[in-house]
Amino acid sequence: MANFASVSIRVFVFSFFFGAFKCQFSIPLKMYPGKFNLSSGANSSSVRVLALKSDGDGLSLASDPSGTVNFLDMVNNLQGDSGRGYYIEMSIGTPGQKLNILVDTGSSNFAVASAPHPYITRYFNTKLSTTYQSTSRLVAVRYTQGNWEGELGTDLVTIPNGPNGTIAVNIASILSSDSFFLPGINWQGILGLAYPMLAMPDSSVEPFFNSVVKQLGIPNTFSLQMCGNGLSTSSVVDPPAGSLIMGGAEPTLYRGPIWYTPIVEEWYYQVEVLKLEVGNQNLNLDCKEYNSDKAIVDSGTTLLRLPANVFSAVVEAITSSLPIDNFSAGFWEGTKLACWTKGETPWEFFPKISIYLRSTNSSQSFRITILPQLYIQPIGDLEDLDCFRFGVSSSANGLVIGATVMEGFYVVFDRAQRRLGFALSNCAMSNGVAVSEIAGPFSAEDVAADCSGRVLKPPVLWVISYALVAVCALILIILLLLLLLPCRRGDRGEITDESSLVRHRIK
Repeated sequence: MANFASVSIRVFVFSFFFGAFKCQFSIPLKMYPGKFNLSSGANSSSVRVLALKSDGDGLSLASDPSGTVNFLDMVNNLQGDSGRGYYIEMSIGTPGQKLNILVDTGSSNFAVASAPHPYITRYFNTKLSTTYQSTSRLVAVRYTQGNWEGELGTDLVTIPNGPNGTIAVNIASILSSDSFFLPGINWQGILGLAYPMLAMPDSSVEPFFNSVVKQLGIPNTFSLQMCGNGLSTSSVVDPPAGSLIMGGAEPTLYRGPIWYTPIVEEWYYQVEVLKLEVGNQNLNLDCKEYNSDKAIVDSGTTLLRLPANVFSAVVEAITSSLPIDNFSAGFWEGTKLACWTKGETPWEFFPKISIYLRSTNSSQSFRITILPQLYIQPIGDLEDLDCFRFGVSSSANGLVIGATVMEGFYVVFDRAQRRLGFALSNCAMSNGVAVSEIAGPFSAEDVAADCSGRVLKPPVLWVISYALVAVCALILIILLLLLLLPCRRGDRGEITDESSLVRHRIK
């Protein structure tokens, strides 16, 4: 993004900040039924009388007998799919107004529609809430696709299938938007679950989950299971499609161990990717390319998004192993669909894709693998054909592990210990076959000690901008003094071309 330093350094900072945000959604999808096993052991009617316990690393794994945290009550509290987003029902204001709110780990504002819009069926009417208070602060959030503007305020919120209690939170009332609400969606707001660093207009706006942890006293951890891959979106009301567990991790939603990777920076949930494999083929790229300019885990992004060079290498590796000649380039670019005779599936032709993440033991790594059932995605049919799209795209803003990958795993956002955990999700199944894998540990000694793309975050940029402005002002003052100095000493002798100022003028 261009920097017009001669006009204002602040313009550069402002542009850079907005450029860091990602595209949240692609076009709404039409997914078709698939079989999945949400949880073999979960029974929301069962009662646990267990104290909050740990998995050995400080992670909460059970229910609080006080009733503040009951993980089983939160099972199946999400609806939606990767194409249209995953959302949770909330009750906002007094009396409560029920709205569906998109779960987004790639932003930090809690924002709800507060005015009518053609693509939504309801909105939060601030005038009907006796507890709503406006701060009179304007706020605007711009994405690569879409944006919204509104006003900041505060109000009370409860989550019917969440932690017990009422929370006073910051709310951005969306008054106008462009390409943010899309046709076919069933949500009316967005729940940013990232860190204060991303909050708009600045980090003083406390994010929703920070308020929940502070006011309800639950552990500073949440976890996500997203099960919408293959679900039908033909009905107005989406079926249950996942779980947002606030306060820890629910063991009935995953199988096997949880593998942890450090959170590199606390703004987005930034992680460190060490390498990618397509099938058993290592792309053999410099590990810094995978993290340029960052690598994040973002439930609000539909696809697996890769930096341009990495994306090209992935496509080349897939096409070299594909037993189909002259496969359309438009399929890889996302402009065309690939269709097969109805009843046939293309998944057998495509390889697995593996992402290696650095372990909390920095000398080791582990890999998360998705099968083609997750990234070769059914989106519609044409008479006697079933059509699919490529669930991977090129990115100008870093690597994004979006819903395409997250649907294969139970993801634990352990903010207390600054780490992200991945385990095999119980619902990542297709016709009884698992569509994701985890393996490790592997040695990380053959990669650089630091592969992460360290970027300057907005507050740092503001500090730098003010410092540069101060330096420029100081230089201007010095130059003015030097320009005036000869005039004051005009009676002391002639200014010759030996003067540096004169030489620079002439040259």
